Amino acid sequence: MIPFRNEPLTDFSNEDHRKAFEHALNKVKSELGKEYCLIIGGQQMKTEEKIASINPSNITEVIGTIYQADLELAEKAMQTAATTFETWKNVSPEARARILLRAAAILRRKKHEFSAWMVLEAGKTWPEADADTAEAIDFMEFYARVMMSYSEKQPLVSIPGEENQQIYIPLGVGVIIPPWNFPLAILVGMTTAAIVCGNTVCLKPASTTNVIAAKFMEILMEAGLPDGVVNFIPGSGSVIGEYLVKHRLTRFISFTGSREVGLRINELAAKTVPGQKWIKRVIAEMGGKDSIIVDENADLDLAANEIVVSAFGFSGQKCSACSRAIVHQAVYDKVLEKVVIRTKELVVGEAKNINVDMGPVIDDQAYQRILDYIEVGKREGRLMIGGGKANGNGYFIEPTIFADVKPDARIAQEEIFGPVLAFIPANHFEHALEIANNTEYGLTGSVISRDRFNLERARDEFYVGNLYFNRKCTGALVGVHPFGGFNMSGTNAKAGGREYLLLFMQAKVISEKL
Repeated sequence: MIPFRNEPLTDFSNEDHRKAFEHALNKVKSELGKEYCLIIGGQQMKTEEKIASINPSNITEVIGTIYQADLELAEKAMQTAATTFETWKNVSPEARARILLRAAAILRRKKHEFSAWMVLEAGKTWPEADADTAEAIDFMEFYARVMMSYSEKQPLVSIPGEENQQIYIPLGVGVIIPPWNFPLAILVGMTTAAIVCGNTVCLKPASTTNVIAAKFMEILMEAGLPDGVVNFIPGSGSVIGEYLVKHRLTRFISFTGSREVGLRINELAAKTVPGQKWIKRVIAEMGGKDSIIVDENADLDLAANEIVVSAFGFSGQKCSACSRAIVHQAVYDKVLEKVVIRTKELVVGEAKNINVDMGPVIDDQAYQRILDYIEVGKREGRLMIGGGKANGNGYFIEPTIFADVKPDARIAQEEIFGPVLAFIPANHFEHALEIANNTEYGLTGSVISRDRFNLERARDEFYVGNLYFNRKCTGALVGVHPFGGFNMSGTNAKAGGREYLLLFMQAKVISEKL
């Protein structure tokens, strides 16, 4: 097998690539409005309740209609997963890995098509959607190879008179609860990491991006995944989500989403129920309040570019997004001016258009919450640009910047998850580090500086799971930047790293006296 390499991103300056993507968009548009069933044990099921998924760029356009699971079907999915686990756990790691590699090959052939689904259902721009699909391919290619390496003989200290062996075995049935902001990549990574280790799962996708999840289920079936390994049960998190988390057969819960929901899952999972034989394992990624520090001797143009990209890519709807620019007072005004100028150049509009830099936010709830935070920001800082709704028949918000924000202000402390950036002045580099570390989160951060001493100090003192120097704080690559944070950012799972798969397995040591 060839060594792992990250999937290349599409160069949309190439006319042939643009035409291919436009063709994919037209194909997907011709398929809008279909119904998508639950899939339990390979059987497609309809229910009395269903919801419509809409295009956040054009709220009158229905992407698809998805049937919703109830408690009875959630129980059926759990029992099916438990039964299937008894056979799936005995399938060789190599065979499980080959299914991931086949799925990756299928997705690679349908790359633009899946990206087009994300443009329409999630409101991602062409480059953002393309990167999401590439990351999904990367997860499957990478985890397949890692699983094969864990199936090999593991190194142990040898002693005379004994033969010793360490093997990794799967945990059991897991509940997968992925987010909407990376509706393909994170869903694929969470799901395939679990199953390549020999587990079976109940997959409850995010309600706003159910169709993308359903389309990935089609890939898994085409790749030859046995029925019942992944059971697809869209539904309400407060109803079936909590039911599955509390279930006695649930061995682990893999979650990506908000701090509030992640803490609720952790609390529920910690309580044992009758018939439960294990301590449930929670793998959680719960967001961030990420900062870019700009030092007094930094390349100011580089700093401005990286701040804008980090803050407003996908409308700031990334847990790794820069929501705080902490700038040395000596260059504060210059950096602020450069960032405002670049932000003014951003084009906001329907994600289907290639010239758009920033599409909509995901839904009406996010739309109103972000607008409410903007009103808070008008009381806590000096509005430099934006500050309200943008034009269009969708959930469009202007990229917004507030200057002179105090480090303890709400917009400097609370995760907004939208295109809102707070500029905070720092008296000196040590002060900047103090501000960067003053939240309850610890996910990503960046330092723009030419001072090697300050970079080395940040290496030790900037308390985040993913720290970047002289570049943006978004865009972690599978295998290159294992991703996960500290404190209320989650359990530091390091998705896209070798250790991630160990969270879905347990080690067993076998010793024989010779």
